Amino acid sequence: MATLGLSAAEKEAVEAFRRDIVEPSMTKLVILDFWAEWCEPCKALAPILEKVAADYADKGVLLAKIDVDANQFIAGQFQVRSIPTVYAMFQGQLVADLTNARTESQLRANLDQILRQIPVDSDAAAQEAELEPLLAMAEEVLAGGEHERALIIYDQIAEMAPEHPLVAAGRARALIALGRLDEAEAALNVLPDETAKTPEVERARAALALAKEAPAHDELAAIRARAAANPQDMDARYELAGAQMAANDREGAAQTLLTMIAEDKEWNDGAARARLLKLFEAVGLEDPWVSAQRRKLSAILFG
Repeated sequence: MATLGLSAAEKEAVEAFRRDIVEPSMTKLVILDFWAEWCEPCKALAPILEKVAADYADKGVLLAKIDVDANQFIAGQFQVRSIPTVYAMFQGQLVADLTNARTESQLRANLDQILRQIPVDSDAAAQEAELEPLLAMAEEVLAGGEHERALIIYDQIAEMAPEHPLVAAGRARALIALGRLDEAEAALNVLPDETAKTPEVERARAALALAKEAPAHDELAAIRARAAANPQDMDARYELAGAQMAANDREGAAQTLLTMIAEDKEWNDGAARARLLKLFEAVGLEDPWVSAQRRKLSAILFG
């Protein structure tokens, strides 16, 4: 904002705006809340903005409240015609109009989208950078079958970020691999809602559900024999697929279910397909193996 030709009061307002809002926006995402004391919708929105801004503070988000009555010149520069008006600013530029985000979930969704696109300086970003190599090491150790060592690593990372989705989910999967199912379930059950609803934790829950269904080794052999004795017995093959999933034989389970779907897509109201999708969830929907199996499923369904 240029100050040439402005009154002393307007110059002071511009300088305060630069100091309190523009300068912090060089490294942070600033939420601009244009409001007034007489505005009832503003009063209703304020607690939502304040709560979300506080929750996102470690992600580099700041809230700046601008009283339009006390800052008419600034409001005019932003062409504020009605209130509440809410903008997001980064590096001195408006990057989003958040006015229509009137609920906490809407505001969070908007902020998440913005933060994925801009290089905000935040404590969370610094922590992510610190955790990334440690999480990669823990995942590699777990995938390599060193379950006890993986758990030790996850326990150490959890001291730094106990509610991080990748930490919580990885630790639970290590416990599951060690057969400590009750501990894994207890750990997952105490996670806060935001962490509990993440895809990583949902994957761990799916893996836990499968582990609880795992048969003993001799039971698996009996189920396999029963399915082999009568290839037309879809119930036996369905039971076999479940046992294979629970025993972590994802290749065998996928092949059993894909063959069943190819033979009868609608058997038992699509039960085989539903079980295959459950397997995909447990493995992780972003896993390359799942992508390959999805292509096979699509070829069967639509080929």
